[in-house]
Amino acid sequence: MNKKLLYCIAAAIWGIRSYWRALLQILGMKRLITASLCLLLAVTATAQQKKILRGFDGGMMVHSGYLSGMLDAISYQAKGAPFGIGGVIRLHLGEHFRVGSEGYVSNLSQLSNGSYLKYGWGGLLADTYTVIGRFQPYAGLTLGGGSMTTLLMMEAPTSDWAPIDGTRYHKQGFMAVDPFVGCDFIVSGPMHLTLKLDYLCALSQSSLLPHGPHVYVGFLFYH
Repeated sequence: MNKKLLYCIAAAIWGIRSYWRALLQILGMKRLITASLCLLLAVTATAQQKKILRGFDGGMMVHSGYLSGMLDAISYQAKGAPFGIGGVIRLHLGEHFRVGSEGYVSNLSQLSNGSYLKYGWGGLLADTYTVIGRFQPYAGLTLGGGSMTTLLMMEAPTSDWAPIDGTRYHKQGFMAVDPFVGCDFIVSGPMHLTLKLDYLCALSQSSLLPHGPHVYVGFLFYH
């Protein structure tokens, strides 16, 4: 087995690890594995049959950004810079088109007392790209879902192990609509550095959850 293939396998494992963690918060293990395997097998089989599968890539990224929005149920304005990690894996179909999946986990600290909003989201993506010298710009869209866990301690604790009045805890799912643009820098044939910008829209049944742009930096391996 050549080194390029080993790099790609390692990157794919790291990339989809966070994807599974994010989506397992939404779907049951059996349904997630069954649906994902069926989809990937169907796409791969079709692409191979029509001889349009040109390869794949995968890797991991860290991210930050700025999220803001109102939690209507408690009239709380959440805002700040989240930090998180995740990954992506994509199949190359033809010269300029890719399909795949990605997933991320992200934490948005609040109130400087351990309160937080924690996001886990992922989905199926499609993007298009071109190569200009050592740069590879791309743009696409991810559609999927996620969950947001909220823990807000509205009053400071008086001592260790003391009950905290005014604590709010809630967990809810959302539909994720995530347009993105980015650019790879081709370090070598199999290894790319990537910079990506997206705008995550988290749509619940009743409202738009705290949302906003993220900036991602990471590495990808191509085969």
